[in-house]
Amino acid sequence: MPRQERVAEAIKKEVSVIIHDQIKDPRIGFVTITNVELAQDLRFAKIFFSVLGTDDDYKRTKAALESSLGFIRKLIAQRLKLRFAPEIMFKEDKSGEYSAKIEKILNEIKQADASRHPAEELGDEKRKDEQSEPKKGN
Repeated sequence: MPRQERVAEAIKKEVSVIIHDQIKDPRIGFVTITNVELAQDLRFAKIFFSVLGTDDDYKRTKAALESSLGFIRKLIAQRLKLRFAPEIMFKEDKSGEYSAKIEKILNEIKQADASRHPAEELGDEKRKDEQSEPKKGN
């Protein structure tokens, strides 16, 4: 694994620990660090986070994280013993919500399709029953 990836994983782990254990800001909700993108020279890091809740919860959490940037950056530099503490930028990661929304839509389509074609489904079940029953010989 290249050094850049190892440092990104270490930053992800440390930021997660710092947010949960060190920062006592009431604006921070149930936040998860999902990914860290690190520049090749290790001087800039985009930290992606996800929050369980509404858009308002995202905004409050992002504001709290941005107000804690200096503190988080200082602790990362101390704990990882990096020559340069990377500049940090927090970005929202709504991929979990997006995939849940897609799954919900697909389930609605499946239910709508099943309600439009109930006879075909019964026919399919009847065919399956006929295939599973042993045939009687003459």
